[in-house]
Amino acid sequence: MSINLAFKALSDPTRRKILDLLRERDLTAGEIADHFQMTKPSISHHLSLLKQADLVWDERQGQHIYYSLHTTVFQDLMKWIIPFQHNGTERNEAE
Repeated sequence: MSINLAFKALSDPTRRKILDLLRERDLTAGEIADHFQMTKPSISHHLSLLKQADLVWDERQGQHIYYSLHTTVFQDLMKWIIPFQHNGTERNEAE
């Protein structure tokens, strides 16, 4: 996992909305596109960046490709982020 790619992917509101949609259930690209007013190639580009960051997986089922969250990467990101929160809390308590 590349933290830089993950943060780049998370920096865009459209990609964050896609991740929110995938929290509810696995979706096809077409189902994801139905939630946005943009072209399907644009959605495909966003999905590609999310895949490069390992935040989502895709799986072919018949003629459709379903996208789902790769929760392990989110857990890895949280392991990296949480120590900053604790450090800040400890610093505030010391003041």
